[in-house]
Amino acid sequence: MVTNTSGKKKTAIARATVREGTGKVRINARPVELYDPESAQLKILEPFRVIDDPLREEVDIDITVEGGGVMGQADAARTAIARGLVQYTNDAELRDAFMEFDRSLLVNDVRQREAKKWGGPGARARYQKSYR
Repeated sequence: MVTNTSGKKKTAIARATVREGTGKVRINARPVELYDPESAQLKILEPFRVIDDPLREEVDIDITVEGGGVMGQADAARTAIARGLVQYTNDAELRDAFMEFDRSLLVNDVRQREAKKWGGPGARARYQKSYR
């Protein structure tokens, strides 16, 4: 059985394909072990720490990620992996375990950066006014 899922964080979008295999996790056709920085790599593999290891050995996961920055992509990928595992196993207990650990494993984070407006250097900050 093959399962396709997606995850989003800010402007990063990850699409994951979960299929029977030997435990390979690839991000943009590269093994996850080569993914830098290491903190992002740990974040991507978080769903496997929540559940038992035998499931990782049974599936191959291919992820394509685009947009956003490194950590946004990592968050999107971890959501896609967790959703894919839940859909692949069709296990309510696994879903509950993910929700109990961290809700963002299964639910996209919808927050976006606020657009810059005129009259200042950012979204809310204004340029200082000089009277002399």
